[in-house]
Parts: sequence; structure tokens; C-alpha cells
Amino acid sequence: MDLDARARDWSEIQERMLVPLYEAVYERLDVGGGTRMLGLGCGSGLALLMAASRGAAVTGVDSGSPERLALARQRLLPEAPAAQDAPARADARIVDGVPRDAQDPSAPAFTLVTAFEPIGCLAGDTEGLGELLAQATPLAARGAAVVLAGWGPPERCATTSVLRVATKLADPLRGAGSWRPALRDDLEEVARRTGLAPDGSGRVACAFGYADVDSAVRGLLSTGLFDAAIAAAGQEQVDKELAEALHPHRRPDGTVWMPNVFRYLVARTR
Repeated sequence: MDLDARARDWSEIQERMLVPLYEAVYERLDVGGGTRMLGLGCGSGLALLMAASRGAAVTGVDSGSPERLALARQRLLPEAPAAQDAPARADARIVDGVPRDAQDPSAPAFTLVTAFEPIGCLAGDTEGLGELLAQATPLAARGAAVVLAGWGPPERCATTSVLRVATKLADPLRGAGSWRPALRDDLEEVARRTGLAPDGSGRVACAFGYADVDSAVRGLLSTGLFDAAIAAAGQEQVDKELAEALHPHRRPDGTVWMPNVFRYLVARTR
């Protein structure tokens, strides 16, 4: 597996699919110059870049992909090698590690914590998010907003039929890491377990649109949702069955279009 290529596929193809979610949250919470944001699982940094463009001071933290973090640094940090001509982003930080590594005793507490990587799709992902929040919320001010995101109802997500390829091909003995349908109260359950107070929620349409089937396969594989299937059945078999599952979503011009709905929950630290 070429991890650099996968990170580029995420950054160039897949990550933009969640832009409507980021925009809806930032508009609802009036993210701007007074916002100090901690982005959990920040990946290649598009959500951070959008918040910084609104004037927010942003810190991104991720331990899952050094390759994605390298792309985030290029986007946000003017001293990064490939960003010599990039405009400086005030108070932008990218941290390779876990949330506690983002602590800066000299800086004010965070006013916003975001976990934009949608849960409710992989077995065990709610537990993983809970662990991140347990470390992150002590770094936030009292009453700070904590935003959790998740997949919407399977019947409202066209991509559900494609994601079932992951379940079909994954080793049934692997539990965690295999795809599962989203549950209605996934986000509320995580908030409850981590001591957060729910303060509203919303749904956002996030269509997955691709130039062609090849781009769709590359984009979907970059999410990591098919890793268990690849480990069990091999890359070639997963590519083949994923392309077949995408066929019903292919338009006459060759593009691929899958309407989806994502949920977000705004909670508050106590």
C-alpha cells in the first residue's frame, strides 16, 4: 500500500465531500476571530484551513497518518517545505500525536473542539472517539462547544450499499475495523459517556461526487473503511467488487454520484 498516494487521494478527492458539514457547523457556531479550535483527527487539514480562513486560531492533532499530517502542514504552516508561497496562518499548529500532546500551558483554553471524522460506520469507532474526547475536553474552556459527526441513517446514504462491500469481504473474526450501519444515537451515546451536555444537532447533505469510477474507488479506499476487507480478501478483489458496487451510481456521462446525509451533535463541556 502506497501511503503517500492514499493521503493524496484523501486530500485531493475525498476530503472535500465533507465541506458542507464543516460550513454548517462553523456557521452555526459563528466560528471567527475569537475562536480557538482543536481539531481531532485533523488529517490533511481542510477543516482547519476553512476555520483559519474565518479568523480562528487552529490546532490540529492526529496520530493516524503522518502522510496526511504532512499535507496539513503544507496547507497551514508557511515554513513547510512545499508552502513557501502560502500565506501565514495566525496561531496554526499541527501536532502528530494524541490530544494531550496539543496542550500549551501558555495559551488560553480551546473554545471549540471538533471531531469531524464521521463515526457510526466502523465497529468500535465510538469507543475510539470517546478516548480522544477524554483527553481533549480538559484542554477546553468550561462551556466550550464540542462537535461530533456521524453518518446519517443508512436509508438516507446512497454510499451505504457500497460500504457493504467492506462487510462482505472482511474477515468476520476481525470485529473492530469492519463496517457496520450507523445507529440513531451514536453521537449522543458518546457525549453521554464522556460527560458532555448535548446542545443541539443537525443534518447536512454531503453528496459523494466523483469524475469517474476510478476516482471513486481511490477516494473511498482513502477513507480506511475498506482496510479490513483488503487485509482479508486482497487489494485486487476489493477494487473489483467496489467498482461493481459503484455501477448503479454511475451517470451517463461517466461521473459517479451518491447523495448522503451526515449528522452532527453540538455538546458542551461542563
